[in-house]
Amino acid sequence: MEPIMNQIWPKVFQRFHRRSLFSRRSLSSWAEHATVSASTNSRHMKPTLLVSRLYQPSNLHEVGQNTSLQGEMTCKSQRLMQQAGLIHPSNPGCYYYLPATVRSMEKLIRVIDQEMQGIGGQKLDMPSLCSAELWKASERWDLMGKELLRLKDRHDGDYCLAPTHEEAVTTLVAHQTSLSYRQLPLLLYQITRKFRDEPKPKFGLLRGREFYMKDMYSFDVSEEAAYQTYESVCQAYTRLFARLGLHCVQVQADTGNIGGKLSHEFQLPADIGEDRLLLCGNCSFAANVETVSSDSTDCPQCGTGTLVESKGIEVGHTFYLGKKYSNVFNATFSNAQNKLAVAEMGCYGLGVTRILAAAIEVMSTEEGIRWPGLLAPYQVCVVPPKKGSKADKAAVIAEELVQTLADALPLLRGEVVLDDRTQMTIGKRLKDASKLGYPYVIVVGQGALEEPTRFEVICQKTGEIMFLSKEGLLDLLGRVETI
Repeated sequence: MEPIMNQIWPKVFQRFHRRSLFSRRSLSSWAEHATVSASTNSRHMKPTLLVSRLYQPSNLHEVGQNTSLQGEMTCKSQRLMQQAGLIHPSNPGCYYYLPATVRSMEKLIRVIDQEMQGIGGQKLDMPSLCSAELWKASERWDLMGKELLRLKDRHDGDYCLAPTHEEAVTTLVAHQTSLSYRQLPLLLYQITRKFRDEPKPKFGLLRGREFYMKDMYSFDVSEEAAYQTYESVCQAYTRLFARLGLHCVQVQADTGNIGGKLSHEFQLPADIGEDRLLLCGNCSFAANVETVSSDSTDCPQCGTGTLVESKGIEVGHTFYLGKKYSNVFNATFSNAQNKLAVAEMGCYGLGVTRILAAAIEVMSTEEGIRWPGLLAPYQVCVVPPKKGSKADKAAVIAEELVQTLADALPLLRGEVVLDDRTQMTIGKRLKDASKLGYPYVIVVGQGALEEPTRFEVICQKTGEIMFLSKEGLLDLLGRVETI
C-alpha cells in the first residue's frame, strides 16, 4: 500500500500546486485590473450631488389637488415650498418634509444646539406619549381643551401626544433625589415633534398639527438666579436670530395656559402674522396687544412715545414659571444648608419648522425662495452649458469646477450641486435655481473657454451678477459661512 501512495501523492501535490499558482495569478491579475479601474474611475469620477438625482419633485403640488389636505395656499411660504417640492401635504396640518427641507432643518438645529449649549444647555429626548396622570396633576388636562391630542391604549389608559413637556421634565428631575445646588442651574432641552389639534390648520408650516420645536426647561436655586437664566436664554435667542439674518422683536406676552410670572415672545414682523403687536417708536417697549389693557396709544414705558400696531409671526417664546410645576411634582434640591428646597423654573420654546417657513415668508420673492444664508439646503449650484450648444465643451470644466471647489474650500464639501440636466436650456435651469433659492449660481458657459477664464456668478440674495476668474470665484465662495 505504501509504494502506491508514494506514487500518487506527488502527482496530487503537483496538480494542487498548479491550481494554486493559477488562482494566485488570477487573483493578482484581477486586483491589478481593479486598481486600474478604480484609478480610471477616480480620474473621471462625476460629482455625486447631481440635480437630476435629488429627490425634490416639482410636480408634487400638481398631484392630487385635494384642498382638504393642503388647505388654501394663502401665504407665500406655503405656496413656494409646495411648488418647489420642499413639502407635501399628507393630511390636514401635517406634511412630508422632503430631503432639501430636512437638510435645512438639520442646519437650523445645529445653530440652535450651538446657542443652547453655549449657555449650558444639555440635550435630551423625552417621550411624545405622555400619561394623562401628569397632566391632571398640573390641572392642564382640562385647561388645554380640545387642542390636546388625546388617546387611550388597549388597557383603557389615557394619554396625550405632548405639545410641550413641563410635566414630564419636572417629573424626571424630581426623581433625582440627590440633586445639589452645586448642579444648578440645570438647563435641559430637546428638539422633537410636537402635536396640537388645530381646529383649522393653515399657512403650511406656520400653523400645523404636527411640527418640530425646541423646548428647554431650567431649574434654579432662587428667584434671582432664575431671572438671570431667563435673561441668558433671551440673549441666546437674540444672537440666534441675528446669525440667521432675521430681525426679530422681543415683546411682552401673556403667560397663557403655560402659566408663570413672566413671558416674552420673539416675533418676526410680517403681514401674514396672526399676532398683533404694539411697538413704541421712541423706546424699546414692545408688547403683544393682549397684554396692553388700555386703548391709549401712549407708551407705558417712556410716556412720550406713540404705540404703533403691526403684525408678527411668533417664532419663540420664553416663560419664567417660578414654582408652578416644581411644587406640584416635588422637584427639589439640597441647598447650601443641606436642606431640601423647591427649584425655581423657566421654559423656553423655539418653533423649528415655523422658523424655516417664517424666514421664507419674509425673505423670498413671489417667484423664488430666499433662505437665510446658513440654512440654504445647498450653497452653490453649478450650471453647465446645454448639450450640443456652442459652449458644449465647457461641460468638462463645470465638472472639474465642482471638484475644485470641494478640494480648495473644505467648508463647501457637500454644499455644491451640479445641474446635469443639460438637455434643458441654461435659462430654464436658472429659473429653477432661482425658485429653489441656491445662494450662489455659477454659469459655466462660453466665458469658461476663453482666456482669461470667466465664470458668471449670480448672487440670489442681492440679484447681483458678477464675472469672475477661478481665483476670484474661490475668494468669493471662501467667505461663505456654513454650519
